[in-house]
Amino acid sequence: MAKLTGRYAQVVSKGGPIELVTREVPDPRAGEVRVRVQACGICHSDSATKEGIFPITYPRVPGHEVVGLVDAIGEGVSEWRVGQRVGLGWYGGHCGKCEPCRRGDHVACQNLRTPGVTYDGGYSDYLVAPAIALARVPDSLSGAEVGPLLCAGITTFNAIRNSGARPPDTVAILGIGGLGHLGVQFAAKMGFNTVAIARGQHNADFAHKLGANHYIDSTKEDVAHALQKLGGARTILATVTNADAMSAAVGGLGYGGRFVIVGVPSEPLGVNVLPLIFARQTVAGWPSGTSIDSEDTLKFSALTGVKPLIEKNPLDKAPEAYDRMMSGKARFRVVLETGA
Repeated sequence: MAKLTGRYAQVVSKGGPIELVTREVPDPRAGEVRVRVQACGICHSDSATKEGIFPITYPRVPGHEVVGLVDAIGEGVSEWRVGQRVGLGWYGGHCGKCEPCRRGDHVACQNLRTPGVTYDGGYSDYLVAPAIALARVPDSLSGAEVGPLLCAGITTFNAIRNSGARPPDTVAILGIGGLGHLGVQFAAKMGFNTVAIARGQHNADFAHKLGANHYIDSTKEDVAHALQKLGGARTILATVTNADAMSAAVGGLGYGGRFVIVGVPSEPLGVNVLPLIFARQTVAGWPSGTSIDSEDTLKFSALTGVKPLIEKNPLDKAPEAYDRMMSGKARFRVVLETGA
């Protein structure tokens, strides 16, 4: 019997190019599920695989924004069935032994498994993943839309809903790019007084179309002062990667406010400590979420109409699509489609 084969866009070595190859498709082992990939988003975090920022065993297939159909089931898997539509995000399984796992915080696992990093990801026709890492996908969402929701979507959705803010509190989204354009939609749909912060007045109409109640042009206004005029923000979600922009916004927190970081700047932040003490403010980071958080994100998106703005590319254009994402010119998420 002929072995099943598929296309894989893999990185052969640290810093090397993305190359499309055809190879045999592995069978799922006990506790695993094989997925026929329909679409996979390209995330800036995929550069960690290409550039070897994390310890990587090469060759490695990037991709952690995966949606597809269950193709085969390993021994002991009872919660999934062949043909079922599933998604897979940054969380790709946990060890169950470290302190975060033992306390139930599986996405903070010290030995976290991540598709595209610790095992082959979704720049491919097929993927094998732990059954525990998969999420159910609503039929009303297209595959290309689902991909980014499993990374940028879950990260912003989960960060906002766990920030302590309650409608109609003021929630400000710093940046309206790949993460931020989803953050604004989620905050608005959750019922918050939503403030979008970006560079340039040309972004104002776009911010309001996303659902923002207010827009702050950081090139024309002092962001912290503008937020204080609105009464101060209960939550500021920092989606940018610029440390100076983050530092300039922290002062916009109100009493008990929380500055939640999901973008990763290369420089340290400068923060005035006194308000943190006297106004009980907090500066914190937030990771993505587990498979059930992915399901919540997708259900909420399907119910409320939150959608990412995407550019689609076929799988065989993975190298060009990755370069497009890294250039910063994409609006706003780049997605690979296999044609399945």
